Amino acid sequence: MSVLALDVGTTGVTALVLSEAGAVLSRGYQEFPQHFPRPGWVEHEPEEIWQAVLASARTALDGLAEKVTCLGVTVQRETAVLWDRATLAAPRRAIVWQDRRTTAICDRLRDQGHEPRVAELTGLRLDPYFTATKLTWLAEHDPRAWEGVTAGRTALGTVDAYVVARLTGGRRTVTDASNASRTLLLDLRTGAWSEELCALFGVPLAALPEVVPSYGEVGRTDPAAFLGLDLPVAGIAGDQQAALFGQGCYEPGRSKCTYGTGSFVLVNTGATPTPSDRLLTTVAWMEPDRSLVYALEGPVFVTGAAVQWLRDGLQLIGSAGEVEALARTVPDSGGVVFVPALTGLGAPHWDPDARGTILGITRGTTRAHLARATLEAIAYEVRDVVDAMTDEAGLSVPSLQVDGGASANDLLCQLQADQLGVPVQRPRLLETTALGAAFLAGLGTGVWSSTDELVDTWQLDRRFEPASGARGDGGHARWTEAVQRAKGWASD
Repeated sequence: MSVLALDVGTTGVTALVLSEAGAVLSRGYQEFPQHFPRPGWVEHEPEEIWQAVLASARTALDGLAEKVTCLGVTVQRETAVLWDRATLAAPRRAIVWQDRRTTAICDRLRDQGHEPRVAELTGLRLDPYFTATKLTWLAEHDPRAWEGVTAGRTALGTVDAYVVARLTGGRRTVTDASNASRTLLLDLRTGAWSEELCALFGVPLAALPEVVPSYGEVGRTDPAAFLGLDLPVAGIAGDQQAALFGQGCYEPGRSKCTYGTGSFVLVNTGATPTPSDRLLTTVAWMEPDRSLVYALEGPVFVTGAAVQWLRDGLQLIGSAGEVEALARTVPDSGGVVFVPALTGLGAPHWDPDARGTILGITRGTTRAHLARATLEAIAYEVRDVVDAMTDEAGLSVPSLQVDGGASANDLLCQLQADQLGVPVQRPRLLETTALGAAFLAGLGTGVWSSTDELVDTWQLDRRFEPASGARGDGGHARWTEAVQRAKGWASD
């Protein structure tokens, strides 16, 4: 038996086929375009996402000898998607999680005094990051698309709901609790949509998908829609919760950081949600009996995207993989500090008006110094989140599991260990987001009988030990000052 996992990310779709032993039997990948119609706006064409799903899955399954028995899906979170219930066509582009166009809506709701109640119900905060304000924006600015929602012809949801609808030929409109908990519309304690929140954001409750557990069969693929396959869809999770699951963080206190377009630090807090002023309280996953496991999360919006900016925007490197070699040609950043607030600042600073800032440039500054400053910035950003977890929530982080594309960068992992003052552990399989989706689907269909079996499949690639005294070298103090200077830049 093998499991197909679809990881529908922000820039592309990865398809993995995994064996019962957790080994990757085959893989496929397909990028899809990003659309930037205005500064601060980020959109995806849903049909382009779906075509990337088909292309990546086709590549992974081509010539595969072993039979696939089930399917798991993990997705970029918070992105708002609309689609026609009958034709499955999207009436407009999706508004992506990175999009900042709803800052004024968040400010308006905050000024009206709604944020404390929103935080109490959802564990989140009023920030353009989350789905609900994107839906409010659509109701106010795209009446033609929104008319279909109010009339019942158009469904709305996050990317998981859209992908499952396409996989099942429109037969199922569902979202799992981990994705639903990122919308500002889910009551964190009941695991159900909140009528109060739907009224606040102007979202018809009837238009939302059904909230389902994160594993267990919720539908079957339609052979006419999905490569001739009839498979149970048995695992769904937001990408960061899937990575937490894929890293084997099944006990309270276990934590991971995924380095992707952004970086996301999550720690399992068990059956009780942990309130926090600077971090997010979220659903890690929902069990088949509808009991909830919670996590505390610190999302950093721009990390890998900063390396992409060095490549595409400044053309300082030819590929993202070159950044480590370039950064190693200098012993330090030469006093340069880069705050990559290219789409604002996430946790623990939460300033959508912050903008990218580079300080300390001299005549002696080279592209190598900027490359090094970029990797240091990623390590500093993650340190800020982990420090908030330990200082504010009282959680101990004795080590950090890392994954995602940038975790292949040895220099970044060492810088991260140095800044945290604890070991950083990297697994052999870095695609733990897709692995988590596979684990959920396999657990939901009996491929694996328990999480104990899943833990046994995790294999260490390398452990990075912190250098003595590196945490207090003064670099983080300079970073903190630079962050203050970056804040509020776009507030006018």
